[in-house]
This record gives sequence, structure tokens and C-alpha cells, in this order.
Amino acid sequence: MDILIPDNWLRDFLKTKATPEKIAKCLSLAGPSVEKIEKSESILVYLIEVTTNRIDSASVYGIAREAAAILPRFKIPAALQPVKVASSQKLAGTVDYLSVKVDPVLCKRFTAILIHDVKVGPSPKHIQERLSAVGIRPINNIVDISNYLMQELGQPTHTFDYDKIKGARMVLRASKPGEKITTLDGKTHELSGDDIVIEDGGGRLVDLAGIMGGGNSAIDPHTRNVLLFVQHYNPINIRRTSMRLSHRTQAAALFEKGLDPENIELTVRRGIDLFVELAGGKPAKTIFDIYPKAYKPKVISTRVGFIEERLGTKILKKDITRYLLALGFGVRTMGNAITVSVPSFRAEDINLPEDIVEEVARIYGYHNLPSALMMGALPEKLHNSPFDFEKRIKDLEKTLGAIEVYTSSLVSKELVSLQDVSPRALKLKNPLGKESEYLRSSLAPSLVQVAKRVGEKEPFHIFEIANVYLSPGKQSLPDEKMTLGGVFFNYSWREARGIVETILRNFSIQAEFEPENSMGFLLNHRLTINVGKDNIGEFGTLEGRGLVYYEFDVESLRTFAKLIPGYQPEPKYPPQIEDITLLLPSKIYIGPVIENIRKTNNIASVELVDNYQNTVTLRVTYQDSNKTMTDKEVQTIREKILQVLDKKFGINIKD
Repeated sequence: MDILIPDNWLRDFLKTKATPEKIAKCLSLAGPSVEKIEKSESILVYLIEVTTNRIDSASVYGIAREAAAILPRFKIPAALQPVKVASSQKLAGTVDYLSVKVDPVLCKRFTAILIHDVKVGPSPKHIQERLSAVGIRPINNIVDISNYLMQELGQPTHTFDYDKIKGARMVLRASKPGEKITTLDGKTHELSGDDIVIEDGGGRLVDLAGIMGGGNSAIDPHTRNVLLFVQHYNPINIRRTSMRLSHRTQAAALFEKGLDPENIELTVRRGIDLFVELAGGKPAKTIFDIYPKAYKPKVISTRVGFIEERLGTKILKKDITRYLLALGFGVRTMGNAITVSVPSFRAEDINLPEDIVEEVARIYGYHNLPSALMMGALPEKLHNSPFDFEKRIKDLEKTLGAIEVYTSSLVSKELVSLQDVSPRALKLKNPLGKESEYLRSSLAPSLVQVAKRVGEKEPFHIFEIANVYLSPGKQSLPDEKMTLGGVFFNYSWREARGIVETILRNFSIQAEFEPENSMGFLLNHRLTINVGKDNIGEFGTLEGRGLVYYEFDVESLRTFAKLIPGYQPEPKYPPQIEDITLLLPSKIYIGPVIENIRKTNNIASVELVDNYQNTVTLRVTYQDSNKTMTDKEVQTIREKILQVLDKKFGINIKD
């Protein structure tokens, strides 16, 4: 995720004389990557990319903590300044201003403080400037405090108008299917049943927790008493709700990654100070805090030798200790053994000794690690590998004007029944939903679905190369078969067949098309594609949808393909070319007729050039590689062809 950090805000917590450019360079070499430095009015702002697992760095204080550990490695003095708070209220599990019931599975820590007699108005200029610099529009001092805390400490907060919370009671629970809530932006959302919500004493939903507050408890110009709310929510529920409702907020983006519950107390106390300073508020004497399972530091054991082996260089134990202490870890050593205590803000991403190695490596400096060229001969490229062949197919398809698509291997029962015989389709034991119950055994249903969604009236051709899954038989796992499938929309039968034949011809595959009906295809509109006795694919018009579909077994194509075809020199002697018009009896296909003519000696090619009803015109090319053929020789061959066609198919030449 990308964050914006103003330089003057960063220096509230980072004591250093380093220039912004130097800070950006050092951070990028050993920590969060600074993409660029921009100027927002008079403020310099760092645009920083923070990796998903390092949510502890997604704040001003988090970046300051990283910089304080990294800069000294580049011989730049730097020190982390603590967050100063004046608040001294005690924490308590019960208070007189709020009654609460919390589901501990949904909320690990529930914290709140009542602040009386606030005065709603604009924030001071420096607060507004800092919020504007990070892309947040200042609204009023109450809302701005909440946004300011989230940017500064990386912990989202929420403010309620306390007098709008009926019965001074809150119940934090999972939503009920079909419940609705209207959020601060005026949008009404229907909930599914696993959203985290807060209900007040009147049974109203006043907060879509972790996403956005409810409109019925919002701060307004008449607000006098504010409930500052700071919680730790179950990240899984927040993620699901945010994605399902398509309601992405900065708070949701932080909560869904698993925040530090220990950071909540600091955030509350810093918030109290800001309410006193910016709104003249009078905080209650006690902070309401429900925290049944406080964080116990995670301990990871490793050795100096383990770290050195993986980094390929010698590192002194005292240097390892210094690097880890600077990052906030606790360290104990005994001989070569190192025991590391993980701080709460790194509990989510530090789990293994290898994680400790990574922390040491980045502070030591990746640029300081030894490098060596790979020894030995480079492996030779595999000849005719499946991946290379699949790429050749894709390149050929795109040359022929096809568009590649990617679809899911999991399909619904309805899609399976469109093209497949049900017993062949494998059903999942624990599907995520009805739309993904089965493993597909054909690409046809998925490609048809894509074709329907395109909404184009102009002709188009789409294809996909992916696995289909067939019944395993005696095996324990499904038989995965790499398959090429394609769909033509608004193509004529002959145009589509011409493209399929071009695919085969490109790989020098001599295949035969034979009529054979099958489920999912129009009657008498399906051809199997065979090489000898081996079936390698099918081609035909799909039933009820007017789409022409083809499918190939990719491994069969690779088996029969001649990737380096033989060379045939151009004949020295000219051909004779003539058109023959034939009258076809009913139920006689033109394909076998053309194949019979091609098998005749001295026939170089046969092409279909025209057809009308049961009449076809064929362009026949006669050629002898040893001499120029005479008219009499051509006539002899023609008569022989017509005799065979008459005897085998009952075909006569049309006058």
C-alpha cells in the first residue's frame, strides 16, 4: 500500500539533520521504498510503498521508527523521539458513562473515553495543512482529530456523538442477515451476517465497525459530548465486509491487515490530549478498556552461525544485537545462542528464525552482502517443452485474430450441464458456493459464458488454454488434461473451419474431420478431428447458442506436430488449373469428395471456390514434377476422377 508522510510531521518523532533526499535513499535501501518526494504547498511529502506484511510502518511514527534504526547504518545520526502524552487517566473494565457487551472473537480490545463540553469548530492551520498534504480534507476539529491519529500512529479511531447513543449502551456483535445500516456517506448497506456492527440501547445499528460509522450517531455542529472509540477488530471480518460491500476506506485497509493491540492505549491518550488542546474538551477520569488477553511477547531462538550461514558472511554477535535492539526487539544472548523477543507491532510478520535473518540482513545492508557468479554450465533449454508449445499456440491464435481469455476452473452445476455428461464432472467436497461446486471437464461452458458477456455484435474469436479435470478412475486425483478451446461468434461455418484447419496446417498435422453427434452440439453439426485412429479434438455448432466451438487436446497436438517440417522444392514445370462444377446428391458431404480427388496422382491441390444449394465448384490443380502435362493427360485424369466420384458418391458433373 502507498502512504504519504509529510517531512515536518516525520521530524516530530525523528531527530536527525539528514536531508529529505538522504532519508528517502536510506529508507529505500533497507526498509520501506520511497517512490518520490513531492511538494504540497510549502510541505515536502514522501510517497512511500509499504508492503502488506509491514502494516506497522503505515504511519508517521512507524516510518520514524524505521528511519531511526536505518540511518545510523549509513553513518547518519538519528534518534526516535517518543510520542509525548499528558493523559494520566487510569484504565478500567467498567465505567459509569458506558455499558458494553463485546464479542471477544470479533474484537480483541475495546477501548473508549468520554469527553465532555467539546466545542466543534475548525482545526488549527498546521493540523489542516498536514491532513491536506496526505490527501485528507479537513472537516472540523472533532473529525480531524480522528483522521490525525490514524495518520500519525497508524491506528484508526472513531468519534460518536455520545448523546445520540441511546441508553449509553453498546453491543458489539456480528450482524444478522438482512440487517441494514446507513453510514456517514449516506449509503445504505444490507448486511450478510458476518459483519461487525455496534448496536445501541435502542436496538439501532450505530456503527459498521472498522469500515465507517453510522449516520445516526455522527458528529454535528451541535455535538457537545464525544465518545472517542479505539478498537482492535478481527481482520478477517473487516476484509470480508469491505470487499463484499465494495466499501474501501483507509480504516478498513489498516484493520484488515492485523493491527497492534498494544498501540491502542497510546492512541487513546494521544487523542485525549488533542481533544483538550483543539476542542477544549474535559475527559472522563477513567478510560474504558476491555482487553481480556493482553499480548505476551513471542520468543524466537536462533544462533549466530544460523544467521551467518544464510547471509554468507561473518557478522559479529554485538552487531546482530545492535541491529535488532534498534528495531524494537528484545535480545538475550548466551554464547552463540540468541533469543529474540518480538515486539507487539511486529507480532504478525515475525514468526521464524528466517524472519530474524531478514531483519538483520536489511539493517546490515543488502549491498554489503557478498555476491558471487553462479558456477557451472548453464542448463540447456528443454527441446519441445510443453510451455514452449503452448506459447506457440497462443502466438498463432493471436495471429489469426483470436483474443485470449482466462476463466475459472470451478463452475456451477448449471454450466456443467450445458456441455458435459454429469458423471464425468467432479464435485468438490467443500465448495465456496454454488457457483464453484464442480471442476470443469470442458472449456465450452466457460467460453460460452464469456461470449455472452462480451455484448458485441461484430464477429469475434476467443480462446483459452487451460486444464480440464476428468474422473480419476483408479487414481486418487483427477486426470488433468491441458486443453485448447475456442469460440467463434458471428463467423460462418466455413470461416471457422478454415481457421481450425490453419491451426492444424501450421503444425503440419494431417487430420481428418469425421461427422459424429454429441451432447451440447446441434444435430449433424459436429465433427471429430482425428489423426489415424487417435482423436485429438472436436469442432461444431453449439446447441441453442449459435456459437461455433472447437477443442483440442494440447498434448495430442504436440505429439503429432512437426515443428520443423520437411522442405518441398517448388516444381519446375507449370500446373494446369481448371474449375469443375459438381451436382451433389443429398446427404453427401463435400469433405470426403475433396479428399478422394486429392488422393489421385498428379493432383497438386483442390479448393472449394463456390457453392449454391447442392451444386459446388472445385478448383483442381494438375501438376507433374517431371514434365509439363498435356491436355490429353489432364483429360485422362479428370475422367478417372469423375468415374470414381460417380461410383463412390453418385456424383455427376453439372453441364
